[in-house]
Formats: sequence, C-alpha cells, structure tokens
Amino acid sequence: MQRQRIVRQPAFLMLASEFGTATLNEKGSGEFDPSFVITKLGSKANRVVVCGLLERLEIRETSNGATLYQGQLRDPTGLHYFSVGDYNSETMREMSSQWAGRTEEGEPILLMMTAKTRWYQTDEGAVYTSLRPEEACEVTRDVYANWLLDACEVTMARMKAYTASLELEATMDAYERSDLPSGMKTGLLAARNHYDEVDLEPFNLNLMQALDIAEGRMAAATTPPPMVRLPDGDEPDAETGDGELRGFILHVVQHFDQGDGVDFNTILKNAAARGYVREQAEAMLDELADSGDVDEPRFGWFRALKVKEE
Repeated sequence: MQRQRIVRQPAFLMLASEFGTATLNEKGSGEFDPSFVITKLGSKANRVVVCGLLERLEIRETSNGATLYQGQLRDPTGLHYFSVGDYNSETMREMSSQWAGRTEEGEPILLMMTAKTRWYQTDEGAVYTSLRPEEACEVTRDVYANWLLDACEVTMARMKAYTASLELEATMDAYERSDLPSGMKTGLLAARNHYDEVDLEPFNLNLMQALDIAEGRMAAATTPPPMVRLPDGDEPDAETGDGELRGFILHVVQHFDQGDGVDFNTILKNAAARGYVREQAEAMLDELADSGDVDEPRFGWFRALKVKEE
C-alpha cells in the first residue's frame, strides 16, 4: 500500500494578538492529514513564523521522566506560548537548555522561530493556543524590527480580506466567485461561521503599537517587563482570596504608572510572579475597570483612577 505523501504547509508570519485569540481548529480525517488553527482574521495556519523577546523558559519533568521546556515569547501585541520536548531535534533541545539558563540570569534574548500550531481545550471548555518549534535562532534588533514591519503588513492584508468577505454571502460558492485571496477563502468562511462578527479595533491598536516600536522604540520590545518589589512582610498570598489580588494589582498599576498607564503584560507578569493564575488576574483587572478603580485610556494599557492613600 502506498503511503500518502505529506505536503509541507506554508508558514504564516503571525503576531501574538492574532494567534492567541484563536479558538477554532480543523483536523482532517486521514492519519497524515495536517491540523490547523483558524484565526479570527481567517488565517488557516498549520505553521507560523513568530519573533519576539524570550520572556520565560522553564525546565519541567514530565510524568514519564522526560525533560520539557515551556516558554513564552513576547511581541508588542502579546505572548506566544511554546514547548520543546523529546519530539524536537537534539539541536533544538540543546539551544533551549542554554536559553533557559541565560533567561534565568535576566539576559534579554530575541528569538525568531518557525513552529507548528497547536491548541487544547480544558474540561471547562476554554481553548488555548500554543506552539511547537521546529527551528529557532537568535536575532538582532534590526532583524526583529524588519520582521515586525513584515508581520504588520501581512496582518493588515488579512484584515482587509476579512472586511471584504463580510460584503459577501457566507457561502463557499460566493467566496470562490470573489476576488478574495485564493489561499484564504476556506479560512475566512470558517472564521466567519465560528466567530460571528469580529471587532477589528484591538487589531488596529496592536498594529499601531507594533509599528511604533519597529520604527524607533525597540527598547520597549526588547526589555523584560519591570517587576514590583514590595516591602518585607508585605508579600500577598495567592491563597488568601480576591481581596489580596485586588490590592496587589492596584499596587502594580500605581507603582509603574508614569502618566501613560501600565501595559497588560507587565500587570500579568507581576501577578504570575506572586503566584496568581493568569485567568484570575485577568478577571480581577476587568472587575477593577468595571468598578472604576482603573481606566483603560488605550487598548491594553491601564491606569489607576483612585489615588492611593499614603
């Protein structure tokens, strides 16, 4: 019996804001059929090229005794989550071991990687995306800036195609007769049926921030988020409930706000360092915004509205 030939899928340049908000996947019925993550903009991605600051890379032992590296790669629009294990090449595992040590010492490392897209669903129904790197290398700030420009350009093209698709009847026949990019028609239709109407404003704001950084503010994208240091004996306890978390997030926002607000990743990074779960911190940030304790003057940036007592 002749084995089905496996076709290598193209890799999309993709910002974290697009990939991280995807909740739709597609897998063929055949044994060797590729799986895809379909984004809100209609990208049907089996492989992606991503780039950013290696924010975290930790070594974990699996239940069968194997070594697994779990990391986060941050670009100006958010975080990519990835893992490297025994299924990766020896070279990839060796580089991960070196990067883990250097990251632990606080050294900023810019990485570009080509990776397979993955997704998983929790028992509660929440869907999360992640990456399985195939290749990765360190890059300079200039290379990173050029990658950001290219990634923004293709993202804007996908946004344009998505907007154009809304003017058509939501059928493949209508899409096939249109001028939509041929490689996006299937993904655009699947995204439209799954996500309903997509708000493009967050994507626009993320693109403006990414372009701003690429065109002259690279330090903002190549420096790890600052960490708050609390007085001795004033460390919050993640087990004591929402009251402690509320106070801690307000402390972080007030501490780092220099007038323009504090970015989303800095708040979550500090909360995670104190043992709080990401979803818990996000929910509390929403609660603080609803109650008027914090304001979001621009997408992804927060400032405290109530003056803290001295």
